[in-house]
Amino acid sequence: MSSASPSYATPGARFRTALTEEAPLQIVGTLNPYTAMMAKTLGYRAIYLAGAGVANYSYGLPDLGITNLTDVLTDLRRVTDACDLPVLVDVDTGFGGAFTIARMMKGLIKDGAAALHMEDQVQLKRCGHRPGKEVVGKEEMVDRIKAAVDARTDPQFVIIARTDALAIEGLEGALDRAGAYMEAGADMIFAEACTTLDEYRAFANHLQRPYSLLANITEFSKTPNFTVQQLAEAGVAAALYPLSAARAMNAAALKVYEAIRHQGTQKEVLDIMQPREELYKFLDYHSYEARIDALFAQSR
Repeated sequence: MSSASPSYATPGARFRTALTEEAPLQIVGTLNPYTAMMAKTLGYRAIYLAGAGVANYSYGLPDLGITNLTDVLTDLRRVTDACDLPVLVDVDTGFGGAFTIARMMKGLIKDGAAALHMEDQVQLKRCGHRPGKEVVGKEEMVDRIKAAVDARTDPQFVIIARTDALAIEGLEGALDRAGAYMEAGADMIFAEACTTLDEYRAFANHLQRPYSLLANITEFSKTPNFTVQQLAEAGVAAALYPLSAARAMNAAALKVYEAIRHQGTQKEVLDIMQPREELYKFLDYHSYEARIDALFAQSR
């Protein structure tokens, strides 16, 4: 997977470089600018803006295709304004037809995204690990990909085609779709809801292209929590952890709210809170204070 010259490394180029330098590339979901900053400080090379994260945490909605392009771009801008890690963005089914997909591509690249994944579910989509999913015909998804490729103004921007067909059409049907999606111009395949490492191996062997397979290692799902070593041996190029931190934050917040409500104090849950000084460390808070002191020292 080629990358741009160091003199002009676009977000897409940096995403491609990260794929070649970390195997598999670990991509963690970040809900907001602060979690993105924490991920960068800890050494992650790429981050993720999940459609479910936008729906659940920015709008209090289930991930059922209710949020739109504007909602996604709003959250994307907040993250890219604060953190320069390449961001993979979940765009559901593309939010509409060819012209809408073209508008989406323009907005994503303008607002600093490095990559997208678009899926082959019907417009009224469901979580990839829930029953009742439906996929569009292979040709319709090919058209979605072609529209995205045609509208790509940065050739390094990464287009990932997600297929949910494994649970509906079986492995052979999903492999057939994956091949067609790559032929249409997709850079990678997101094989959703795989249940075994052998299924990932089958995708990797079928694609026969380096840096082409993404695995969604989401908790409480059809996919086991495979290790990066297991995924690497199965031919996976990138491992996605879309809402791991969000689930942990939810559980911690619930415990804190329960303690304050029922015990009248937060004393018993201080150990699950981030200390103030650690927050300041990630925000570089003290350097801001020092700048204020230096700027206004002579006027005091």
